[in-house]
Amino acid sequence: MTQRIFACLLAVLLPFLNAMPAAASAYDAHPKLVILLVIDQFREDYLERYRSDFKDRGFRLFLDEGAYFPNCYFNYANTKTSPGHATLATGAYTDGHGISSNDWWDLTRNSQRPISSVEDPRYFLVGPTDGAKREGSSPRNLLATTFGDEVRLDTNGAAHLYGVSLKDRAAILTSGLSANGAFWIDERTGQYITSSYYMRALPDWAVAFNNSGRADQARTEAGVSASDPFFASVGSTAAGIRYELDFARALIQGEKLGTNSVTDVLTISISSTDILGHAVGPDSPLQRELVDQLDISLDQFFSWLDQTVPGGLKNVWIALSADHGIAPVPAVAAQLGIPGTQIQLKALIASLNASLNQQFSPGQTFPYMLSHQQLPYLSLNEPVFERAGLNEEESEHAVQESLPAAFSALRTAQNPASAATDASTQASAKRPAPEPALFRSYTRRQLASKEPGLPPSEFGHLLAHSYTPNGGWYVMVIPDAFEIGAMAHGTNHYSPYSYDRHVPLGFYGSAFVPGVYQQRVEPVDLAATFAALLGVNQPSASVGQVLTMALHPEKQTPLPHKRNRAIIQTGHRSHHAPAAARKKTPSA
Repeated sequence: MTQRIFACLLAVLLPFLNAMPAAASAYDAHPKLVILLVIDQFREDYLERYRSDFKDRGFRLFLDEGAYFPNCYFNYANTKTSPGHATLATGAYTDGHGISSNDWWDLTRNSQRPISSVEDPRYFLVGPTDGAKREGSSPRNLLATTFGDEVRLDTNGAAHLYGVSLKDRAAILTSGLSANGAFWIDERTGQYITSSYYMRALPDWAVAFNNSGRADQARTEAGVSASDPFFASVGSTAAGIRYELDFARALIQGEKLGTNSVTDVLTISISSTDILGHAVGPDSPLQRELVDQLDISLDQFFSWLDQTVPGGLKNVWIALSADHGIAPVPAVAAQLGIPGTQIQLKALIASLNASLNQQFSPGQTFPYMLSHQQLPYLSLNEPVFERAGLNEEESEHAVQESLPAAFSALRTAQNPASAATDASTQASAKRPAPEPALFRSYTRRQLASKEPGLPPSEFGHLLAHSYTPNGGWYVMVIPDAFEIGAMAHGTNHYSPYSYDRHVPLGFYGSAFVPGVYQQRVEPVDLAATFAALLGVNQPSASVGQVLTMALHPEKQTPLPHKRNRAIIQTGHRSHHAPAAARKKTPSA
């Protein structure tokens, strides 16, 4: 009897209970579309240096109308493209998502060359690839979900998730494991392709885009011939940016993103700044010109979104960041007295091989070190060390012990940076030419065990976050600051130094309180913040913090569905500035 009375009362009261206001976030309506915009090789100080150049609502959408964090630094030491994109999307570092570099050695899969972070022979490329079923790509090495994956999980696959870039790794690792599709270009033709991991044929809208002559138009805009490889020639120009954003427009319209009953997610990685930046460096007028052109293209793209997505930009959230920074061109740094120099990796590897042969196989020329090396990880040829009777610990320690002498040997070779520096400037300043120098090195086993061996400091955290099980036996090599390797000219990135770790972090959308926030934050906070606002789980390996200082305070709203929950305002990491320490963006 009592149960029957209770049931009747509940039936009467339930409509009133549902209508009662609840302490909920201001964002329960959920945006129609969330965009993660990654600019490849884009140091935060570009936005400080060139701010007076920016017009309308390109970068100023974040600087003036959004929540902007200028003091954002990656908290790991392997600042490369693949791990950077994976970190932004997963909210984890390499020790969580597993991506350590753009490529690495895996002798079980290929003994002739390193494998890329996304290549996967189980699939084939889809699209205009000259009729050949070339090896495909996938996120097979990604050990963690992205925030886009979590939106897909939370909506039982109803949400759409796509990635776009000129580069395969940028499109794949940023979108995630469950993406409906990731698209990148054929480097020779510029035609957009994908992998059979996602689909067996390109969608009609993508076929139409490839057949539209847009790639030829981009070549004309860039002033390059039809025989020039599209990626290298057009990709380094503003025409490459416009081409990529035009494909993003075609995708949004073709897949009807932003028109669904749940939030859709799109990741876009702009590659052109990286392609040009490697060649000319961060201080070149050419790079500034490209950044200014990117600002114009973003303004046009955001205006298009405002006109295309139902409800306009009010129904769109956008995050802006970058996968890494960049070092100055060594010759430019050296002219100012900063010890920038090139590291000749081939010579370094040859010196290591000579030393290891002398120790373990006198009179022989065995390749103890694998070919095609890139910093910061130097890969060991495991079978050769095993033939010499050494295990992993002994082998890595032997390489580590040989590194100081190998760096010393480089100092007697010609230094391209100092050779490029004006001789009269050197003579008048009476400064010695900068020389390669080793700062620290760590074996794979040291990184894996974390203790002992890693310093009990913030630098130790950078190293611990850089551990990866990929790449076999290796030694992580950290030269002195402003020293770069694997580049015949120009500059590079890979280091734990601030110029490689400093990137912008900005948010635009109804969830965010506009302003400039001076707290020191990390790129992993992006995924954590989006996940919290969207009411989904943080990605599986996420270590980021929710940037509550930039969110609208909770307010009383009707409880429309299960995702209503209060946003509790809390502080950020203890080693960051207090949450209250912020200032508004001045008008300019």
